[in-house]
Amino acid sequence: MTRAADIDVRPIAEHEFADWNRAMNTGFLREPSLTEEQLAARQPWFVPGRVLGAFDGDRCVATFRSFDQRLTTVGGAPVPADAITNVTVSPTHRRRGLLGRMMERDLDAARERGDVVATLIAAEYPIYGRYGFGPATTMAEWTIDVPRTGLDPRWSGPEDGGRIDLVDAPDVRKLGPDLHERLRRTLPGAVSRDDLWWQLTTGAVLFFDSFVEPHYAVYRSPAGEVEGMVAYTSDDHWGDGMQPLNTAKVKWLIAVSPAAERALWRYLCSIDWVATVKTGSRAPDDLLPHFFPNPRAARITSQADWMWVRILDVVRAMEARTYGSEGSLVLDVVDGGGRYRVEAGADGAGGCVATTDSADLSLTLSDLATLWLGDESAVRLAALGRVVEERAGAARVADALLRTSRRPWCPDLF
Repeated sequence: MTRAADIDVRPIAEHEFADWNRAMNTGFLREPSLTEEQLAARQPWFVPGRVLGAFDGDRCVATFRSFDQRLTTVGGAPVPADAITNVTVSPTHRRRGLLGRMMERDLDAARERGDVVATLIAAEYPIYGRYGFGPATTMAEWTIDVPRTGLDPRWSGPEDGGRIDLVDAPDVRKLGPDLHERLRRTLPGAVSRDDLWWQLTTGAVLFFDSFVEPHYAVYRSPAGEVEGMVAYTSDDHWGDGMQPLNTAKVKWLIAVSPAAERALWRYLCSIDWVATVKTGSRAPDDLLPHFFPNPRAARITSQADWMWVRILDVVRAMEARTYGSEGSLVLDVVDGGGRYRVEAGADGAGGCVATTDSADLSLTLSDLATLWLGDESAVRLAALGRVVEERAGAARVADALLRTSRRPWCPDLF
């Protein structure tokens, strides 16, 4: 066995990109080899210094990649984020500290760039808390039993004077980026999408051989403005007696108004032969079930933590967001190297400074990240022993300041 100290952790060179991809596929239990076309499609991933590998001799045995991202915080302000993805360690080289070495190197570089936070989607819950990450958003998947919704099967279009149009992939690449950016600017937890995202989701670029072209539909308001878009596929399932029992599966649905959301879900539930709609990842407090006369027709079939956040600059992170009430709070971040006073004014704006004042709450960086976007309650974390009240009632003050009326949501997997 090669000693951990003899395994070289470093940014890869461009000629090592194929070996790095083989190692990543091995870690994710995918077919190791890539075609020349697939490797070329992934070439935009290669940004010097942002693709890390661990090498045992000439073989790559662990992978790590990060890229620039914009994350919307509470109140709509974007902060620069270090988005982490493609993290693997080959099964022959586990428990040797390789992930920790790659993570430390990447986060140090992110701080030097001036990133406020780092983000990731955690495949396994126990891994990332030890690096200061905390679950900051939650996702839910809903299954809609169409016959139970109580909707009128004679529906022929939105009642508000808007319309639903089918569109093709080039239209999605043209209309989607602006629509998503409008949503991102208003949704805490949402992240930016680059051009490669739109190419991948529409099949213009193929990472794998299994791409299935979806159907696309847009909602246009009565004024003709695109306010919503959905991508979906369907199976072909028939029951006894030639009974159509098809399931429509939503790949993604974005909307900048409740009217657009309502119209797109109503459209999906009106498609002939579709008996079930699976929503894909949605916000845990989605409006969806209440668009139907019978909300019980939509039930949550999967719910889990989603985007994790690691705060790199406490002062900038706390100053970037807005607050729900006027007040102040002194936070002792026990593993973050400091104590900070957060002051929120009547207008919702907040300031944050280092202080030596007595702490109101003591907590870890991981738990601060969990509270930062407003999805979790400090009172709940105090009950769990994860937040310590140094002053009686401080957790309730934290909830009044930090919690949001709608839960944050990240629509993306990255």
